[in-house]
Amino acid sequence: RHKMRVVSTLKEMGEVVAVTGDGVNDAPALKKADIGVAMGIAGTDVAKETADMILLDDNFATIVNAIEEGRTVYDNIRKFSTYILASNVPEIVPFLGYGFVGMPLALTIPQVLAVDLGTDMIPALGLGADRPHADVMDLPPRPRSERLLSFPLLLRSYLFLGIAEAAVAMGGFFLYLYSQGWAWGTPLDWSSPLYKEATTVTLAGIVLAQVANVFACRSDRLSVTKLGWFTNPLILWGIAIELTILIVIAYTPSGNSVFGTSPLPLWIFGPLALGALVLLVAEEGRKGIANWFGHRRLWERLREARRT
Repeated sequence: RHKMRVVSTLKEMGEVVAVTGDGVNDAPALKKADIGVAMGIAGTDVAKETADMILLDDNFATIVNAIEEGRTVYDNIRKFSTYILASNVPEIVPFLGYGFVGMPLALTIPQVLAVDLGTDMIPALGLGADRPHADVMDLPPRPRSERLLSFPLLLRSYLFLGIAEAAVAMGGFFLYLYSQGWAWGTPLDWSSPLYKEATTVTLAGIVLAQVANVFACRSDRLSVTKLGWFTNPLILWGIAIELTILIVIAYTPSGNSVFGTSPLPLWIFGPLALGALVLLVAEEGRKGIANWFGHRRLWERLREARRT
């Protein structure tokens, strides 16, 4: 009865409650709690059947490890989502520009599929398997009402990283066209070599921007220099496969035939790589500003707590 009163009171105060137990008398509290944890060795069958989780080794330190793993899985899903959603913007901007402004269509449907089903997948899986960050257990618990696809995540994906990627891709598209003597309003035949080369530039810009983006998405608060460039081998393999797919699409006859691409001069990769680097630097700056305001709010809360 006392355990039930403690759990009920804490839940009424808005707390998230976990209860550990092993006996029959613990069953009501295990059921009442947000998560009941039963002992796997010493626990009774009633406690195990009532609980949400069973400690097979009866070691309370395992609870801490489980919390760390749970936070990591949640963070990795958000990283994966941010990375995938960001690439949607440079994929849709060419069609919006084609429909509303009358500019040449900078990306074709097969090339969109090449990004969604080819180049994006392995790096995204690398983000989903990222290891726990050093500070994952130092952070306060997330609010109970927080959604997986929260407004800040969507804002960062679509209006920051996505817009930056679109700028890299579309900037490369028009840079290449103007370098070849094209002028705005000049008809551009979809079967012409220049058009195929220009759309290939857009595709390459998205891929290179996503290479920078995968490093940016490893954390929404920690700098990539603190995380380390080589601490997730799966991401590195994903980038290698991603670039290999791009080479196959752009520089092989079968890739050119299926995706409507054409081989590119090597000089265009310089501006595209520079644009991808600017994206990464801009995201590092955003993290620094966000951390500064976060630390400032924390100190204000501490000062307020001391006054009261």
